[in-house]
Parts: sequence; structure tokens; C-alpha cells
Amino acid sequence: MSTSKDFAVLGENPSRREILQHWEPENKIFWETYGKKIANQNLAVSTWALVLSFVVWTLWATIAAQLNTVGFHFTDEQIFTLAALPGLVGATGRLFYTYLPGLLGGKTSTLLTTALLLLPIMGLGNALQDTSTSYETFVLLVSFIGIAGANFSASMANIGFFYPKANKGLALGINAGVGNLGVSLIYLTAPLLLGWNLSGLFGAGLPTAAGSTLYLQNVCYFWAIPTLITLVLICMFMDNLPLPKQSPKSVLSIFGNKHTWLMCWIYTCGFGSFIGFSAALGLLVSKEFPEVSFSMAAFLGPFIGASVRPLGGWLADKLDSGSRVTLLSLFVMLAASLVTMLGIQAHNFAMFFGSFLLLFLTTGFVNGASFRMIPYIFNNPFHSSLVTGFTAAIAAYGAFLIPKIFGWAYSNYQDVTPAFYILIAFTISTVIVTWYFYDRKNSGQHC
Repeated sequence: MSTSKDFAVLGENPSRREILQHWEPENKIFWETYGKKIANQNLAVSTWALVLSFVVWTLWATIAAQLNTVGFHFTDEQIFTLAALPGLVGATGRLFYTYLPGLLGGKTSTLLTTALLLLPIMGLGNALQDTSTSYETFVLLVSFIGIAGANFSASMANIGFFYPKANKGLALGINAGVGNLGVSLIYLTAPLLLGWNLSGLFGAGLPTAAGSTLYLQNVCYFWAIPTLITLVLICMFMDNLPLPKQSPKSVLSIFGNKHTWLMCWIYTCGFGSFIGFSAALGLLVSKEFPEVSFSMAAFLGPFIGASVRPLGGWLADKLDSGSRVTLLSLFVMLAASLVTMLGIQAHNFAMFFGSFLLLFLTTGFVNGASFRMIPYIFNNPFHSSLVTGFTAAIAAYGAFLIPKIFGWAYSNYQDVTPAFYILIAFTISTVIVTWYFYDRKNSGQHC
């Protein structure tokens, strides 16, 4: 219980800097008097910055399918590779970005990582206006855009320290769940931006074979505006807390535990599928259903997957079993994957799209429930935190692997079915891992 003595060091009217220097979120009086307002301000801006990061990370997926329609001449494998590169860079960057808040402070690291987004989106906006831009140039620019995906780890590593233990779960759930909605937001806005003639503000458009005009650069240049506004918000409302500085060597402590790798496998099936299918969906539809006007519906899958993620964690708490929710969701994901493949083979768009939406729905449940499992498997809070960050990094490689698998299938078989065979086999293996190690009797009770 706090007393006035606990606040003597702060004085009667402490400045924001003094409050931050003596941050005690577990002290209920401190939290209600000073901490909650500051923490919520940081959470609000951090969450929006993360939404923006997911927008930038996946915006290329909305552009890639349009390249050859306006005069670029790339092969299917090249286009799918370009769609995959942001995922490769973003996932790798997460392994390092986890340490940025401890090294630089939460405000400083968020300001830096958000400001860096301006470089690739401005560069891509310029490159997209010239159909003679080389494939190698796009490789560099699209790879650079992948740094947006790494922002997730820095954001999650920072925001939890503002909150008491009783509120951490909700705060991190909001930060992650709402942040994921950036994928849906770019799919929702890109079709409008592609056809929007802004009176030369962002440059001239490129004609298509169908006689229309597309403004590919709009998708990039437009998001520079909210990025600049976000930088101002970060400066005004975010703070640097004195965070513990974790050495990269500390990560080694989790590598000898088999559960670290098992949870990476499970979470990759969830979040890796969510972000990978988000990156590849537009290209997949353009290849398999070119006659379908899909642009305004593309946001639905990512929106559903991101929206139900908090529900997956909540349901796992209610059932006192994250493994059970994860396992049941994986069974539904497996069925949805099979029907999605059959929809492609039958050239039935309704079957394909309906099952794909169900597939996205299950990724949200898996993501929320599997993250709930980690603290129950790793009793040490420090190890739990490290495993959470590491699994988030590994799973993000799904944004690279799934488009690459699709590209490989089209390049070698002129058919996407072999890619689905691989993804279905991976899902089956995840069902087995979840059941054997965590959900069967006496394996992982209440995890």
C-alpha cells in the first residue's frame, strides 16, 4: 500500500520528466494519479504508429498485381519474389528491433523507425512512374520497405513497460491487434488511390491495356502524409522510460528449450499464414480469377484475421486452455485450406473466397490463443518475454515464404496446387505438434 512517503520524491506538482524517472506502475496510487494518463497516451500513439507500419509493410502487395498491366514486364516468379521480400527483411529486422527501446528509449526508437518509412515509400513512388525502372532497382526498394515489418518488435518491447501486470495483456493486445489492422487498411484504401487523379499532385498516371489510367505512385506518396503527422504525435505524446537493456546474448538462454521451437512452429502457422496470405492474396486472385473485380473486397480477409485476434486470447482465458482453442482453430484452418484449393481447381470464386475468409478467421484465433500459451509454458517472465519476441520474428517469415512458394509453383508447374499441398502438410504437422505436446492428457495442462 502506498503512502505519502512514496511520493515525497515527486513533490506536489511533479513534472512529466520527474514522473517518468520514478515510474512505478504497480503502485496503485501512482498509477491512478500519474501513470494511467501517460501510459494511455503512449499506447494510443504507439498503436497508430504500428498501424502505419503494417500499412507500409504490405502496401507493395496491393501494387505488385498491377505492374504488368501498366507496362512493366516481369515474370510471375519475379513479381511473387518482390511481394515476398518485405516479409524477409521485416522478419529478420524483428530479431534486432526488439532491443531498440532498451538502447534508445521507446519514444526515440518509435520516432526513428517511423521516420525511416519515408525513405522507401518516397523512393518507390518515384520508381513506379517509369516503366523502364529495372527489376534490380525494385528489389532494393521493396526490400527496404520491409523495415516497416520490424517495427512490431520494437513497439511491443516498449509499450508493456508502461503498464502494471494486471493491464499488460490488454495493452499489448490493443497494440498488436489494432496494429495488424493496418494490413486491412491498405487493402481498403489502395483501390481508391490507384484510380485517383490528384491533379498532378503526385505525378501522372500510366495507361493500361484496357484504356484506363492507374496511379501506382499514389499508394506510396499518400502515406507519406500520415507518416509526417505521426512523427509530430510521437514527439508530443510519447516518452522514453528507463528500460532494462537486454544483451543479445540473453536470447541464447531460450534456444536450448524445445518449447521455444515448438511455439515458433505453431505461431508461424497462425501469424505466418495471416501475413503471408495477406501479401499474396491480390496476386493469387489476379492469376486464378482475372475476370473478378476483387479490389474492394481484398481488405476483408486481413480485417477479419486482425479483428478476432483479441477474441482468440479472450476465449483461451475463458476455457483456461490456449492449446485447446489453438488446436480446434487449426482443424478449421486445415479444412478451409482444402476447400480453398478445391475452389481454385473448380474455378469457383465464391467457394475460394468464402473459404479464404474462414482461413483468415482461424489465423486470428490461433494468433491470440497461442500467445496466451507462452506464459503458461515458460514460468519465468523474462524467458516468456524473450520467447514471445522470438516467435513473433520467426513467424513473420511467412510474409516471405508464402509468396515465394506460390511463385515457385507457378514457375515450375504453371499451377498453384503444389503450393497448397505444402501449406496443407505444414498445417497437418502443426495440428500434430499442438495435440501431442500441449493438448493431449498430461501434456500441457492449462497452457
